[in-house]
Amino acid sequence: MQLLTPQWLLCLNHSTEVLENHAVLMHGSLIKAIGTKEELLKQFPDAERIDLPGQVLMPGLINCHTHAAMNLLRGAADDMALHDWLQNRIWPLEGALADAEFVYDGTVLAAAEMLQGGTTTFNDMYFYPDQVAQAALDLGSRVFAGITVIEFPTRYAAEAKQYIELGIAARDKFKGEATVHWALAPHAPYTVSDETFRHMAMLAEELDLPIHCHLHETASEVIDATSRDGERPFARFDRLGLINERFMAVHGVYLSEEELKLMAEKGATLVHCPASNLKLASGIAPVAAALKAGVNVVVGTDGGASNNKLDMWEEGRLASLLCKGASGDATIFNAGELLKSLTCNAAKALGAEHLIGRIAPGLRADLITVAVGEAAHQLPNHNLISKLAYSGASRDVKHVWVDGVQVVQSQQLVGKRAQLVGEITRKTQRVWQTRVEKVG
Repeated sequence: MQLLTPQWLLCLNHSTEVLENHAVLMHGSLIKAIGTKEELLKQFPDAERIDLPGQVLMPGLINCHTHAAMNLLRGAADDMALHDWLQNRIWPLEGALADAEFVYDGTVLAAAEMLQGGTTTFNDMYFYPDQVAQAALDLGSRVFAGITVIEFPTRYAAEAKQYIELGIAARDKFKGEATVHWALAPHAPYTVSDETFRHMAMLAEELDLPIHCHLHETASEVIDATSRDGERPFARFDRLGLINERFMAVHGVYLSEEELKLMAEKGATLVHCPASNLKLASGIAPVAAALKAGVNVVVGTDGGASNNKLDMWEEGRLASLLCKGASGDATIFNAGELLKSLTCNAAKALGAEHLIGRIAPGLRADLITVAVGEAAHQLPNHNLISKLAYSGASRDVKHVWVDGVQVVQSQQLVGKRAQLVGEITRKTQRVWQTRVEKVG
């Protein structure tokens, strides 16, 4: 047993109350108890005490949408609009390079970047989900590996049925791993058929899995679909039975107020990826309208090829500020709402609020500490919640535990993780960079 004694405790158990002189007891992979330092020291005198002066102990952050392996394509397709980016750059690169080795190596680098920045869980959408799961396991991250489906052939699979079969086989392979979870990840309305979407809606119910899918990311996506099919992609998804509490609409830049209202009524989530949307000139999601409608709004970084960072502190701050600026309402998506969107509300979106996203007895010990008084940008401390939301940075994260195992200590990866990342970093400089450049 380990007793963590921070200066401040932020449980984010559906509130933003800051506790002082409190401690958290970890036993194995679980949070066993929360109480005052005095009470817990008296109750558990044999527990290993870990003092955390000048630090906030809080739940790990959750990245609700990324393509982790695309870290190897960072900087390879910049300053392009989405469809040009996809069709003329990304898909040709993936066609030439995205095999199992590529996915494992890219995911290791992404998981390391996220863990060192305090992101303990990521929800992924990419090929070779078995490699995604293995990379996350090797780094000690929690992952929701996507059973990714697209209707055209890649190096991974030939058609939708095979994508699903391979994904289910990967899920079965990692069934006993406590930090590996699964999600259904159909790519987009314009790359997946009605028949496949219906099948995935059925699978979601049958296997009790969340679904995340790009939706209404660009104006042309909506205009083209309406012209071709006589209905907006959202209406099509609702007709096919996808819009419910399991569904995460990724991007949602061109969702209408009526569509947001229906999402709220049916319990669906909007995953906001502001940096990617801005960089690809896709637009700004209607986050203020979504929040006012009662939609669960969470945040994702998207992939390293379109962001180009996997920094949830930066992404969250941008999400909040964009929402205020676009709506003209400085009070909306406030600091407390933002921190909950990065933790407990994100866990809810993934159907995992009984496991992660909060500090409460019985939940998994996915915890981070954030230093708040060691650097100039952290001072002074008028409001801890505001400071974390608007001044927090990845470099402030000191320690990280996932499922009760310490994976980052004093900002460094622990044990063999650092060695693995070092090896793949050198391999990337020596091999992957050259291969990307050869594709042109």
